[in-house]
Formats: sequence, structure tokens, C-alpha cells
Amino acid sequence: MSDTLFSKIIAKQIPAKIQYEDDQYLVIHDIQPAAPVHLLVIPKKPIATLNDMTPADAGLVGGCFLVAQKVMRGLGHSDYRCVFNCGPGAQQSVFHLHLHVLAGRSFTWPPG
Repeated sequence: MSDTLFSKIIAKQIPAKIQYEDDQYLVIHDIQPAAPVHLLVIPKKPIATLNDMTPADAGLVGGCFLVAQKVMRGLGHSDYRCVFNCGPGAQQSVFHLHLHVLAGRSFTWPPG
């Protein structure tokens, strides 16, 4: 596994507030939340960015949205925003693919 913050969290080497976990995904609370609810859906398979995924990864990456839906339903949210940041220019800071899921406030478009 790659040596990123998220790979260490997945391996339980670094603590995190875990909201959900299964064999393929880990969902944690963001340590710098941008909304009252700010979760990160992290595939356990290390993929650095969307640019690094292959056609074989399509199901895993698409599954991030199904995990987000399941977790948000469980938390009672039907309105939320999902964001993948891809690369440093898009503010990706951990190079292990992850989906930001934000809720609990109104959002504007386009984002700031």
C-alpha cells in the first residue's frame, strides 16, 4: 500500500473518527471540516488521483457515491455535496483518492 496519511489511517496506524467501514471503503470525518458534516469516503485501494484510475477502477470509484448515499441516509441527510479534488491545483492535499461529502448547510454555485 502507498505511504499516505490515508493508507496509515486505513491500516489503523493513525487514529481517525470513523463513520463507516467495510472491506473496500473507509469513511472518516474530515479534520478541517468545511461544513457541519464533512466526511471523506476513501477507497482502501490506493489510487493517487482520478487521473491515475484505470477502467478496472470504475466500479470502485463509482461505489464511493453509493457509500456516500448510504452514510448520508443513515445520518438523516438527503441534501449534500460530493467532490473529488484532482491534483494540487484543485486543492488535493492527500494523494490517495477520496470523495468529500458535505452537508448541514446551504451551498452556493459555483463553489468558491
